[in-house]
Amino acid sequence: MNNKSDPHLIIVGGGASGLVASIVAAKSGMCITLLEQNSQIGKKIRISGNGKCNITNKNIVPERFHSCHKGFIETVLQDYGFDAVKTFFTSIGLELVEGKEGKMFPMSLQASSVSELLEYEAKKLGVNFICDCRVDAICKKNDIFILETTQGIHKCEKLLLASGSPAAPQLGGNDSGLHFAKQMGHTIIPNLPSLVQLCSKESWIKHASGVKCEGIAKLYANGEYITEKKGDLLFTAYGISGLAILDLSREASIHLAQHAYCELILDLIPKLNKEKLTALLLMRIQKESQKPLSLWLQGIINKKLIPVILEQSKCKAIYEYQLNRKEIGKLVFTLKNLKLSISDTKGFKGAEVAAGGIDTAEVNPQTMESKRVKNLYFAGEILDVDADRGGFNFHFAWVSALRAGKALKSNYIF
Repeated sequence: MNNKSDPHLIIVGGGASGLVASIVAAKSGMCITLLEQNSQIGKKIRISGNGKCNITNKNIVPERFHSCHKGFIETVLQDYGFDAVKTFFTSIGLELVEGKEGKMFPMSLQASSVSELLEYEAKKLGVNFICDCRVDAICKKNDIFILETTQGIHKCEKLLLASGSPAAPQLGGNDSGLHFAKQMGHTIIPNLPSLVQLCSKESWIKHASGVKCEGIAKLYANGEYITEKKGDLLFTAYGISGLAILDLSREASIHLAQHAYCELILDLIPKLNKEKLTALLLMRIQKESQKPLSLWLQGIINKKLIPVILEQSKCKAIYEYQLNRKEIGKLVFTLKNLKLSISDTKGFKGAEVAAGGIDTAEVNPQTMESKRVKNLYFAGEILDVDADRGGFNFHFAWVSALRAGKALKSNYIF
């Protein structure tokens, strides 16, 4: 190095990956500077999981992660499952508790506990934090990385890009790190929103806004079945959200980007199959009743959904006494196959994560080092890896950082 005051390692990004990697690498005694564009470290961690931070999941398997290169995921996760993450967090004084579906949270149930303990540990080990520092350009000359930032020029021998993805721009999410990686010779898989709400242009959706129910959502693209998910369905003024929708939104994003016609088929009463629902409705009919059908249906479904159910079913009955097996069949079919066309997603602003990123074929899965640029490392969302809801995305952030930090630590020469 030309200047003895320059750090050995610069980490760009003070989120989940950057913090963990800085802690692991700092144990070697190397001089580390972490640059964060926000005024606060770990901003995204602090608001995650509705303020509780779903740190990881007890059931870590490669199938819950997505990338153009599955082999990369499998290698990264080898020996870096749930126990590895638990051990790390226990070592910095954070205990974990289990929630539903194997989700793991800090025992305090406060996301701030996670970010504050990580920041404390890094500072204790001598990591130098520079906040409100945006990186504008990066180049490499004579084996030295030169970073032009809003707080001057910074130089280092080793560089870790942990700058995230374009998801959640309101929290600082952007694609600057991807641009820098591309300039240094890396291939970028285009980003798409994932774990995101879906939009619809159908007029009835606004009238159903606020309705929430358990259901099954099936996604079709150009008439072809793609996938289905079960869980909450939340109708909104712009379209539809809920856990089932978030879970299938990755596939919806991909097909929408390909300009496919996307449609959801919604089962609004999944606990009853067609036969049982038919029997229930037939049993409810009072043959002399003058009750309007729209009121009669309120006995089983939210009234905001009734107009569209009647429209899509083409039921001819107006009053309860006019119902028969044929008209009930129409209603049952629609209750279990309500159609909703999808025009778009809520974009990166609504997305929890982004699919796409740096092509993992160009990254060593053991060390997270670039195969194209020596001493350049990556961790977290910047890579072409995203995962299912339930702590899996954070898990990849932690383990990719653990691998990068360990490699940087072992390669450091005193």
